[in-house]
Amino acid sequence: MAKIQITHDENIKEALRRFKKMCDKEGIINQSKRMAYFEKPSEKKRREESRRVKNIKRAQKLGISGLASPTRPQKNNYSKYSSSH
Repeated sequence: MAKIQITHDENIKEALRRFKKMCDKEGIINQSKRMAYFEKPSEKKRREESRRVKNIKRAQKLGISGLASPTRPQKNNYSKYSSSH
């Protein structure tokens, strides 16, 4: 839930602008628009998939990878206290 506190010297228009920005960041307006009409499950899946693809393309464009490092070192299976002696 978006809440803002208005100081005594703040303009109402500025407070309303901050409130709208906060609602937009939290996705309240988009969610209410989606809830206004029924969305078929297939349409919801399609919308979420397109959002995922868009995020992946944006990350590739910026050079961001999902892995911490492209090549991770392999752990060896030999322990110091092996009982194979």
